[in-house]
Amino acid sequence: MEFRHLGRSGLIVSEISYGNWITHGSQVEEDAAKKCVQAALDEGITTFDTADVYAETKAEEVLGRALKGQRREGLEIFTKVFWPTGPGKNDRGLSRKHITESIHGSLRRLQTDYVDLYQAHRFDYSTPLEETLKTFDDLVRQGKVLYVGVSEWSADEIARALKIADEMGFDRIVSNQPQYSMLWRVIEPEIVPLSEKEGLGQIVWSPIAQGVLTGKYLPGRPPPSGSRATAELGFFIQDWLRDEVLTKVQELKPIAADLGLTMAQLAIAWVLQNPNVSSAIIGASRPEQVRDNVKAVGVKLDAEVMSRIDAVLGSVVERDPTKTDSPKERP
Repeated sequence: MEFRHLGRSGLIVSEISYGNWITHGSQVEEDAAKKCVQAALDEGITTFDTADVYAETKAEEVLGRALKGQRREGLEIFTKVFWPTGPGKNDRGLSRKHITESIHGSLRRLQTDYVDLYQAHRFDYSTPLEETLKTFDDLVRQGKVLYVGVSEWSADEIARALKIADEMGFDRIVSNQPQYSMLWRVIEPEIVPLSEKEGLGQIVWSPIAQGVLTGKYLPGRPPPSGSRATAELGFFIQDWLRDEVLTKVQELKPIAADLGLTMAQLAIAWVLQNPNVSSAIIGASRPEQVRDNVKAVGVKLDAEVMSRIDAVLGSVVERDPTKTDSPKERP
């Protein structure tokens, strides 16, 4: 495993993070989830990402049990707040009430006294940004949160938060957690330049585009049985299952073969070529997937390879920065 600073903060994270968005508490049984976490630990992964909303809070519980007994100081545990975790009007968003109640629930489920990074899972248009940032700052001062980040915020929203933090003396945001892959590059025009200037690091999710960049989904054919596309949350992958996209992805196979990489390794190595990326989040339903994915660490793709990838994917790459958005009303 190799490691990078999270932006310009002092926190060091593993280049590969283990995330449990769709898997723990829903897609796979707990025993399998624990084996995947152990595989991650065995491979040198120290950074683990989850959220209160995943599997209706069960994902945090599973991760907490899987990490129990590990040396806490040797781990970086990240979680998030925003999406609904209950039926009440205040069981969502980034109000002082919900953030405060959510961090207590997350700490209990994760079986820890603090989280290394607490992230605003989306931007909340229903709460004054000053209220959100002051609440995060209070949690830092209380020792329940060490660093603060955001997820899927636009460049303008991040800039506004940084300005308020500087003016009011709050702890600054140190990270952003966006979707990022060969196919989804919407952070490159605005968010990455701002982050480089202001010292934020990207913790990217879906580097293999929900499994599409593994090449296992073939044009003109139904998804393989048991794959992500057939799971309960398979609607997240549907936009990538167009024949136009799948045909282009198949054309990446010779590039991966020339480098002695699997398609997944190529996809993860690609996002790690971006120096603003601090860590790439992987998920897994089987331990061997973890062991395969971490082999992307340390792989250097030269300019010719990067150009070949761009030439293959061409027009199917999404680059529109307006695709980074949050619900205008609380869900």
